[in-house]
Amino acid sequence: MKYMSSEELRESFLRFFEKKGHKVLPSASLIPDDPQLMFTIAGMVPFKPIFWGKVEPVYTRIATCQKCLRTVDIENVGKTPRHHTFFEMLGNFSFGDYFKEEAIEWAWEFVTEVLGVPEEKLWVSVYEEDEESFRIWNEKIGLPERKILRLGKEDNFWGPAGPTGPCGPDSEIFYDTGYSAGCPQGVECTPANSEGRFVEIWNLVFTEYYQDEEGRLHPLPRKNIDTGAGLERMCAMLQGVYSNFDTDLFRPIIEAIQDLTGVSYGSDEKKDVSIRVIADHIRAITFLMSEGVFPSNEGRGYVLRRIVRRAMRHGVLLGENKPFLHGLVDVVVEKMGKVYPEIVEKRDTVREVLQEEERKFLRTLEQGIRIFEEIVEKKGRLDSKDVFRLYDTYGFPVEITVEMARERGLEVDTSKFNDYMEEQRRKSRLAMGEVEFAKKYEYLEELPRDFKTVFTGYEKLSDVGKVVLLVKNGEVVQKLVEGEVGEVVLTRTPFYPEKGGQASDTGSMITPRGRGTVEYVFEPVEGVTVHRVRVTEGEIAEEEMADLFVDERKRRATMRNHTATHLLHAALKRVLGDHVRQAGSLVAPDRLRFDFTHPKALTDEEIRRVEDLVNEWILSDLPVEVYYTSYEEAIRKGVVALFAEKYGDIVRVVRVPGVSEELCGGTHVNRTGQIGLFKIVSEEASSSGVRRIEAVTGFGALELARKREETILELKKLLGVGEEGILERVQALRERVRELERKVSSGNVVSEKVVLESRRNLGGVDVYTGVFDDVDPKTLGGLADSVLARVKSGMVVLFGRGKEKVNVVVKVSEDLLERFNAAEIAKRIAERLGGSGGGSKSFAQAGGKSVEKVGEVLERLEDLLR
Repeated sequence: MKYMSSEELRESFLRFFEKKGHKVLPSASLIPDDPQLMFTIAGMVPFKPIFWGKVEPVYTRIATCQKCLRTVDIENVGKTPRHHTFFEMLGNFSFGDYFKEEAIEWAWEFVTEVLGVPEEKLWVSVYEEDEESFRIWNEKIGLPERKILRLGKEDNFWGPAGPTGPCGPDSEIFYDTGYSAGCPQGVECTPANSEGRFVEIWNLVFTEYYQDEEGRLHPLPRKNIDTGAGLERMCAMLQGVYSNFDTDLFRPIIEAIQDLTGVSYGSDEKKDVSIRVIADHIRAITFLMSEGVFPSNEGRGYVLRRIVRRAMRHGVLLGENKPFLHGLVDVVVEKMGKVYPEIVEKRDTVREVLQEEERKFLRTLEQGIRIFEEIVEKKGRLDSKDVFRLYDTYGFPVEITVEMARERGLEVDTSKFNDYMEEQRRKSRLAMGEVEFAKKYEYLEELPRDFKTVFTGYEKLSDVGKVVLLVKNGEVVQKLVEGEVGEVVLTRTPFYPEKGGQASDTGSMITPRGRGTVEYVFEPVEGVTVHRVRVTEGEIAEEEMADLFVDERKRRATMRNHTATHLLHAALKRVLGDHVRQAGSLVAPDRLRFDFTHPKALTDEEIRRVEDLVNEWILSDLPVEVYYTSYEEAIRKGVVALFAEKYGDIVRVVRVPGVSEELCGGTHVNRTGQIGLFKIVSEEASSSGVRRIEAVTGFGALELARKREETILELKKLLGVGEEGILERVQALRERVRELERKVSSGNVVSEKVVLESRRNLGGVDVYTGVFDDVDPKTLGGLADSVLARVKSGMVVLFGRGKEKVNVVVKVSEDLLERFNAAEIAKRIAERLGGSGGGSKSFAQAGGKSVEKVGEVLERLEDLLR
């Protein structure tokens, strides 16, 4: 058997199948063009539409080495020789070309002749009813019957992926490692009766059937081949080692971990597990971040955060109490960068984002572990409330808490964890003054089962529809009279409901006996549009025809902002890189808001470049085209789709030629020139790894320019200088203020120094406080800004006491926004002080009448921060 490095094996496999007429394609992204999948979990994922017969193949024979990621068995990673999160899958595929005979013969030829694996070390399995495969292995290849295992559906039959779909038998090739543990006494050891000795190195899937709703199998008109061979497992076989972690894919990483931690691999099994976990996870981290996935609390970002924090905890078990993972990125890049150049290009970004994520978690990790140990010592087990507390207060993913408990043989009850999470979300929504949208719409049951509202708003802004349902306070009524507010369902409407990030239309409704204002439009169930109407005259009754008029000015402003959002998305990708992905949006008449994945704040130059690109496309007056196609065809063409968004078989695509092409159901301008002007108003953090841009267009941009012009005129009057002298005058005043602050040494004076010296560590975060007499909120806010500008990370809580009232300001640094919400904290403090408050996640104000309770609030501040 030939020794091969991982590089040699990849190249050998691809060149072998290239000679067999296969088109060699590069690995697809770890982020699949499939909203139903979070990650690429197998080599066949990029070809899923072809296997389903929905897309015609460009090539009928393909070979790839596909990067993949799975976390379903993450708790086993490090504990076994072959479990991984990130791995590579070698595969050859046939779409209606060759079938079983060629697939089996070529797999055997590659393994035995190219790789030189002795035939006596190989076994195979086939589906028990697949006589054709058995005959090929036995008669064509010459394997003795005893080495061809006939196994059942659970072992050797693939699919379908759902209740119906393509499926078929498969055949697996096993390598005998010679590892004797687990073999039964007195009988021959085989892949079917032993554990750990035989390693599956290749799976050949023969997709030849379609399973219907009743479970019956029908032959497919075009049969396909889908094979997968794990690169890591084949490397272990060729390099003469039992564990994948002993191959050249992992050895350089393990050596780097030893150098960083000072812990020798092979000296202690528990420490070896931790080293293997870190070695595996740093590969997954590097590849995910290089593709624009950054740590967050949802979706792919949360999976990444779990992987990072699991690796960090194992670092702590090795004695590492400072950021260290980012120091391993270069080793991964050096080993795999030639094959995957994207990790070379994003190396600096990955290191930077990873180091910051490590810093965040380490601030609370030690304290969280201490709390965990206290719970264990006190109760000897963990319940859902304990698990939630560790997650909510210290950022411990549930999986890490469960893993820590199992390491001690402890029982963990997580059955009510989701209940605690939902209760927290409910309280959060109420604290933010939002209306809970958990209301059921039982009244919709009054509609015919197949009822759908016909939407005509793409073509027109006015229409006529028949009133089919009227609702007041959740109850079905026959009419709504003047002064009442209720919900109205019509047969057709030009009003666009709130969905997909676009605000709803507003406007008016006129019936033969009344008129009303359409205040809000929504779609509680797909295809049924509900209008919230305030009756301003007469009455609106069931079965009447209604003239419907959309507020044209607002709709056109919304259309400008929606098309501008698509242009902004395209510009961000061009300026920042392909890792940029939409993470949320709001399109309203007065502004647009766009959340996107990016690890750090945009520079002034980057913001200018984005603005210039968008405005260049606007001034080019490009056409905005809309067309309908199948979802599979849209994805094949590279149209942008959002993960977790639901799409039907036929989708609507909005295209700006040469600039943008996205699946979108929203309303848009006909040409980019109708947008007028695009101007970014703000750029800030939305959450960890996600940035937020707010911008205005059209008349909104004009209004912004006017307000700024008015501000400049007012500054000229206040400062007594011309426009060119404003900056110089402000800088002089600022220096004067700093000089006065430096002179302050004691007393009840608003002093930055006093606040800085108040630092306390509460719940793993530095908190700065100050109490001052007769100080207004504006001054307190300026002081909070000044303090955070110096310390970079922390929270500032300041009080301004008067004779009958106390003002409160809460400021949270950007890196803590995933754990703390300034608005919620301010409201809790206000409740103690007999008042109210509110604001944003990063800055909030409050006020109260109970001046005497300021000291009590300061004493209980840690409780109020939870």
